Amino acid sequence: MSKTVNDLQKLVDAEEFFQFFNLPYDQQIVNVNRLHILKKFSQYMAEVDDSYPNLTPEEKLHQYCLALQKAYDVFLESTPHEQKLFKVFNEKPKNVVTLTEITSD
Repeated sequence: MSKTVNDLQKLVDAEEFFQFFNLPYDQQIVNVNRLHILKKFSQYMAEVDDSYPNLTPEEKLHQYCLALQKAYDVFLESTPHEQKLFKVFNEKPKNVVTLTEITSD
């Protein structure tokens, strides 16, 4: 049975995506970065859709596979805090003065 974009849209868990594309992954990396990998994957999928609107379904699945691998690779070299994919990482804490804001006169 060949895989389709419709099959891909039914997946939920990060592990299901890796299994769908037959991509190897380290469970510990996925456990720690699950939401971040999926968020980055979603961004890369949107880039594929925007950049290549005329792909065949098979070509699109191949590009999505590359996108998942790329998203996973990001978190082998980087941290969620460095990527700042979620709002919580971009908000400045209230009632906090950073050392760079302190000056001595």
